[in-house]
Amino acid sequence: MPQELLRTQVTATTAGPGRSIASARGHHFVVDGPAHQGGPGKEITPAEAFLAGIAACGVLLEGHARETGAPVGSVEVGIEGVRDAADPSWFTGIDLRFRLPGVERERARELVAYYQDG
Repeated sequence: MPQELLRTQVTATTAGPGRSIASARGHHFVVDGPAHQGGPGKEITPAEAFLAGIAACGVLLEGHARETGAPVGSVEVGIEGVRDAADPSWFTGIDLRFRLPGVERERARELVAYYQDG
């Protein structure tokens, strides 16, 4: 049986020096190159957008918690990426921190493990 594939499409278009407009499903947002690389640095940067996507996926573990009978009131995911200033095109490390207020530590670990394995 062939595997079902989900496709996600995003486009980015130049909107001035060091700036782009990203679009997904009719939603648009500005992405700036960072100031230390000559961009405007006023809006979210590509690295921040990338990390935000990962953090947002982590927050979705709330749905799994609900499905398994352990709803959580809120989920907060903090993420920090580390890059070499000489070559910032690669992350050398990424640290995720999950905060699940009111959830017992062992259950929180199970939920985070589900996210990590998914």
